[in-house]
Amino acid sequence: MPNPKKPGKQKSSKSSTPPLNHDPFASREAEKYHNPIPSREFILAKMEEIAEPVSYETLCETFNLADDPDQAEALRRRLIAMSRDGQLISNRRGVYGLVDKMELIKGRVQGTKDGMGFFIPNDGSGDLVLPPNEMVKLFDGDIVLARVAGVDRRGRKEGMVVEILERRVTQVVGRFYKDQGFGLVVPDNRRISHEVIIPEKDTRGAQDGQFVVAVIRSYPDKRRKAIGEVTEILGDHMAPGMEIDVALRSHGIPHEWPREVTQAVKDLKEEVAKDDIKGREDLRQLPFVTIDGEDAKDFDDAVYCEPGPRGTAKLYVAIADVSHYVKPDSALDEEAQNRGNSVYFPGYVVPMLPEVLSNGLCSLKPKVDRLVMVCEMEIGRTGKVNNYTFFEGVIHSHARLTYTEVADMLEEPDSDLRERSQTRLRTKYAELVPHLEALYGIYHKLSEARQKAGALDFSSTETRIVFGETRKIREIVPVVRNSAHRLIEECMLAANVCTAKFLAESGLPVLYRVHEGPNNDKLENLKLFLRELGLVLTRSDKPTPQDYQRVLQAIEGRSDANLIQTMLIRSMMQAVYQPDNIGHFGLGFESYTHFTSPIRRYPDLLVHRALRYLIRSGKQWAFIRRIKDAVKLNKRDIYPYQEKDMVHFGELCSMTERRADAASYDVLDWLKCEYVQDRVGDEFDGTVSSVTGFGLFVQLSDIYVEGLVHITALQNDYYQFDPVRQLLRGERSGVTYHLGDTVRVRVVRVDLDERKIDLQVVDGSHVGKPGGPGKGARAGSGKDGKSAKGGRGNSSGGKDRGSKGQTDAGAGAGTARRGGRSGGKSASKTAGKSKNTGSRSAKSGAAKGAGAAKTAAKPAGKSRRR
Repeated sequence: MPNPKKPGKQKSSKSSTPPLNHDPFASREAEKYHNPIPSREFILAKMEEIAEPVSYETLCETFNLADDPDQAEALRRRLIAMSRDGQLISNRRGVYGLVDKMELIKGRVQGTKDGMGFFIPNDGSGDLVLPPNEMVKLFDGDIVLARVAGVDRRGRKEGMVVEILERRVTQVVGRFYKDQGFGLVVPDNRRISHEVIIPEKDTRGAQDGQFVVAVIRSYPDKRRKAIGEVTEILGDHMAPGMEIDVALRSHGIPHEWPREVTQAVKDLKEEVAKDDIKGREDLRQLPFVTIDGEDAKDFDDAVYCEPGPRGTAKLYVAIADVSHYVKPDSALDEEAQNRGNSVYFPGYVVPMLPEVLSNGLCSLKPKVDRLVMVCEMEIGRTGKVNNYTFFEGVIHSHARLTYTEVADMLEEPDSDLRERSQTRLRTKYAELVPHLEALYGIYHKLSEARQKAGALDFSSTETRIVFGETRKIREIVPVVRNSAHRLIEECMLAANVCTAKFLAESGLPVLYRVHEGPNNDKLENLKLFLRELGLVLTRSDKPTPQDYQRVLQAIEGRSDANLIQTMLIRSMMQAVYQPDNIGHFGLGFESYTHFTSPIRRYPDLLVHRALRYLIRSGKQWAFIRRIKDAVKLNKRDIYPYQEKDMVHFGELCSMTERRADAASYDVLDWLKCEYVQDRVGDEFDGTVSSVTGFGLFVQLSDIYVEGLVHITALQNDYYQFDPVRQLLRGERSGVTYHLGDTVRVRVVRVDLDERKIDLQVVDGSHVGKPGGPGKGARAGSGKDGKSAKGGRGNSSGGKDRGSKGQTDAGAGAGTARRGGRSGGKSASKTAGKSKNTGSRSAKSGAAKGAGAAKTAAKPAGKSRRR
């Protein structure tokens, strides 16, 4: 986005300068703003009249705003917002034009292994196919301006890139090979199809087959390949931990601390300084506890519940006060921005903050003083939050509890072993039991209230990887979620909602966690699918969360319930961060933000800074509390942000979240392929987890790995893909393979380099349901056919878990809490975008209706990403 200079005296446009009272929406703008500026509609109409692209300075002259700095700045912000919303298009020279006149769209390039690509518009409109002759100059992730160039032979809209605005790939990681006096790096990232030539003098002695990092010195064009230089030799393919080294560098994830950061934290102590406690409420006598997984190390949140009269209660959610230690524009802050979030791999974490903070001074460890930001909520008898207050405090956690311990203490024991565990734990934590029981009661009320409001909760299976020697998978085991997980989730969700409501009332520019309802294409596909099963979502063009909830209730007990739930999840959009508060569809909230994980998510840190400014501003606010000796803070020192900054942070943090997910899946693919490579020839029972035009993805029972039965492996028939019914049908035999079918398969090939697992259906193991004839894809003709990657374990549901983990984009597939704290990943992923090789091919080709998303078992972890 251009950052235009202050308007100077510039030749006015050929149109006469209109007074603002000619704006037909002037009265509306005057009601909203003290010093109104031209409405969006008036700006568009005037630009239509001018009939040519114009600069910001020219528009200031056109609207008589050039001599008023405040209004000129307001116009600049509106132009930026209109560009962000797809109403205008701008280039690096600061010129704005009407999108339909310039016919240019801003967006991101997504590459594929076969040399094709897709242009994904920022405005959410349909993707454009980028043919190989366009991709020859492009890398995956490039930010570009493009236009529709025509239609390919399959009827898909093709794009032409007009300008490359930003190169996102500056280095590649891959295998090094020697070839006729020079080197060649084949990128490990399957979305990058360009090989990078390495002149002999720049190989650094790399040997054939080693993994290396190469920085790109010149980008490719239609006549030349990319040229680079080896900067780091990682080692051999099978070295333990290589999968993480490669993923971090392939996805550009910062993982080394700059010298400025290490200098900034070297003098920090493990204890809270006494001076830092001044100006805060002292809650150290209250029995706060943390409740987390067994192997958690960073504790963001602590909870305490105080029972009130007639079934009411006061719920305290205390969150680590990272904003006290990480100041805006500091070295720590800049690095936290670059990272955006902590990244969780099996058994390994790349933290957003240095360990002295993330696992030390900010972590709410037991029996030590810690600074916190507190959300105090008054909960009514029905679970409604009647009032809330934010303030700065200091706590002294009374215990570090695990989910298992809390569940054993509070749930009705179902075995002698659990009964003995309950007795032992209730004796050990006798002083805390009444407060835990109060939390348990409030959890049920909050949950019931949220369900009545239409919240969506999908069932799912999460998994945990158990390593043996040399970091190889010994087994993959399911993780059982209990009421303690859900208890914490409800507390975190309630605090996040209160935070969003308060910040919305404050008028500050802030980041919200937003989730749109399904778009038209996904909605129509879902309606058609449900209609075939005798179900109705809604007759409206805009479904509500309650519509989805009614379907979930209607399918309880049905044999095809899992299939229907999968399709509901896939219809969901992806949750993102942005300053426009459009609500959260999946959770059913009108306002929602992320407040509860500032140790590992930068958006939460920004939210804490906004709260801290409001508490310390000296102004009176209805929902804050401050003590008399609290030092007043200036906005420029604690929250120096404008709307444009939030737009930038929203795009950045949404990107770093997607980046972290992609890297985590790459590592899981690698590890699972290694896990299965010694099982070639073995047979497994499995479930069809996705159906596409090029084959069936099958999740192998018991080992929680996914592979592909390619359409060429379905012998003796032509197969037709039905995206509405989610099945492949044999044209001659009528044999069908549905999403959710049980099959027995054999592992026939594992490709470690490509991270693919190929399967074959065992003869006679699947009795298909008869289906009508139709023109089908011949077995073996799958144009988009790809082998399956190593069973990433992603579901196609809500991408995100923000509180202590309710899924948020897609809202669903289980509600694991905090986003993967124990080293696994989020329990559910974004709908509609397959994480398999050929995902975009599947989307645009035979599998378009399904979105080619998968629903494998999900790795357990810190999934609090709602």
